[in-house]
Amino acid sequence: MERKVVITGMGIYSCLGKNLDEVRDALYHARSGIVFDPVRKEMGFRSALTASIEVPDLKKVLTRNERTYMPEQAKYAYVATCEALSNARLDLDYIEKHEIGILYGNDSSTEPVVRSVDTMREKKDTMLIGAGGIFQSMNSTVTMNLACIFKLKGINMTISGACASGSHAIGLGTLLIRSGLQDCIICGGAQEVNPFSVGSFDGINAFSVREAEPEKASRPFDRDRDGLVPGGGAATVVIESYDSAIRRGAPILAEICGYGFSSNGDHISVPNVDGPSRSLRMAIRDAGIDLREIGYINAHATSTPLGDRNEAKAISTIFTDYSPEVTSTKSQTGHEMWMAGASEVVYSMLMMKHGFIAPNLNFENPDEDSMLLNIPAVRIDKHFDMFLSNSFGFGGTNSTLIIKNI
Repeated sequence: MERKVVITGMGIYSCLGKNLDEVRDALYHARSGIVFDPVRKEMGFRSALTASIEVPDLKKVLTRNERTYMPEQAKYAYVATCEALSNARLDLDYIEKHEIGILYGNDSSTEPVVRSVDTMREKKDTMLIGAGGIFQSMNSTVTMNLACIFKLKGINMTISGACASGSHAIGLGTLLIRSGLQDCIICGGAQEVNPFSVGSFDGINAFSVREAEPEKASRPFDRDRDGLVPGGGAATVVIESYDSAIRRGAPILAEICGYGFSSNGDHISVPNVDGPSRSLRMAIRDAGIDLREIGYINAHATSTPLGDRNEAKAISTIFTDYSPEVTSTKSQTGHEMWMAGASEVVYSMLMMKHGFIAPNLNFENPDEDSMLLNIPAVRIDKHFDMFLSNSFGFGGTNSTLIIKNI
């Protein structure tokens, strides 16, 4: 018999704020976290737009040895996870005595690789790379660092699924708990924000060039969108079986009732409609719900011309007789990439718990596909008890989660 999977804790570190309260306030007041970065212009970037985020100083909370192995995104993930564990009432004593797992989305660790290569080329001595070089540069850097710091003894794995990584981490964690293989898993996603990590995106003209008005650059679903804006940080959710949560008296925030996934089986970077549609259908079938129970859809929509259009087609194909509000929080945060699937669950949870839907910023003129959706350009004060969150990525990987309020 499959077990019910619930969320018992959340944590966030993003351009909208360094904790849940700050982020909720930014969502409610529709504040953008996007800025112009002059350093990127000096480096030759076509677009110097980026989400603004401060790398946390962990000197007072972690030892020098622990910090040595952590790249930028692992630091974000540490802060987000501390908040999530505190919310879930999971202390280190409990964690040491139980098999708590970790599944975290991460699909690059660019800056440590660049630094290591620069050292080798300039100094001609690999010994100068430093002891942390290998651990910082691996894709699994977040899970290996957090598993050691928090002394986790359950599953320990990084999910690399491009921009669906964070969502897949939550979905796969849900399957493991449903099956009885794990009772509790720390899930999430992290994304580095340094220029080296996104230079290649800029090189293929993926970014918006609305540099004069950074807060208006990310405009998902709008007819005049001209590309995405890179973002990042980290988001963590603690998921566990309902029975486990009840046993330890944990706060039960929501139930993960549906997970869908698919592959486009098509172009490596150009999305289609069929793949996302199948992911949506699978999640709805897995949840066993009526479409009208879904009160809000957090779209993947990154502000790219074709991607937004195809997602709008996929959503309108499924939701033919009912139109819940659809927004993309990327209008405020930019595209948080490997983190996005997890952060957008947190953003949606905050909205669901506090009775509002943050606006799809900069949605001024729909195109022929987005006009089929119910996209609010201003905040909607609304109670809803279930949301659907889409995450799609390069290589045609798709993930859809459906989460129910408790």
